[in-house]
Amino acid sequence: MKNILITGASGQLAMEIHQELPKSVTNNYIFTTRNELDVTNADKVEAFFKKHKIELVINCAAYTNVNGSEIDKENANLVNHLAVKNIAQACTDHKSACIHLSTDYVFAGNKNTPYTETDATSPLGAYGQTKLLGESALQHSDIDFLILRTSWLYSAFGNNFVKNILRISKERKELKVVFDQVSTPTYAKDLARFIIFVIENKLYRGRQDVYHFSNEGVCSWYDFAVEILKLAGSDCKVIPCRTEDFPTPAARPAYSVLDKNKIKTDFNFPIPYWRDSLVSLMSQNTSLI
Repeated sequence: MKNILITGASGQLAMEIHQELPKSVTNNYIFTTRNELDVTNADKVEAFFKKHKIELVINCAAYTNVNGSEIDKENANLVNHLAVKNIAQACTDHKSACIHLSTDYVFAGNKNTPYTETDATSPLGAYGQTKLLGESALQHSDIDFLILRTSWLYSAFGNNFVKNILRISKERKELKVVFDQVSTPTYAKDLARFIIFVIENKLYRGRQDVYHFSNEGVCSWYDFAVEILKLAGSDCKVIPCRTEDFPTPAARPAYSVLDKNKIKTDFNFPIPYWRDSLVSLMSQNTSLI
């Protein structure tokens, strides 16, 4: 039985991993919040690996506030970059492997076809820049690793677009949502199931690679909001608007759809369509509505 560390335990992906673990898991999963393990502190990371004999780490810890990253670049870099460097070093010292979560925001969004893993990266803001530096920290190590880029993550846990739209719709008769940012919503439960599949089948061994994982399909934030409220039975009206109508500290890619051919070929893992996953979430979590 291997000791597997999951950082960022209070985040929506780690919480979905915890919920999705089968009863007959073959490994010992250790979930930590920042209070239990400060991954920005190299000495504490090293001590934790040594004490618990960590053989694999799933790094879900991240500074995910896109606008906040522009205001607090130092903290974003600390969590999204330097913490990953600490984890990579501990993995090197203890011959451990790492599965690290990254983002579609490493791309500029100036394509009109899905981004592949080999497309040039060019993040528009501090969030994408620091996440890309985190990727680089792993890629310059000599450990087994998987970097999983995902997009528009949501679940029943944490703070996300689905929960925000449902909350706002109860307070207003109409709301404006941008229609000129296009990607794919990703249900964290689907991503969690893939990660567990990789771990339990030891498919991370011997790999040093980047993969894209999102649900199937394409939509704008406007399309996503319309579908959320339709499934909720809400009469709140969604009005399409442009990004320029809602200026924010951080620029966002206009198009960041991820090509998933590589991950489907290498792992043969079924990936659900985004609307089907949204239906699954809302039908199983009626308290959200």
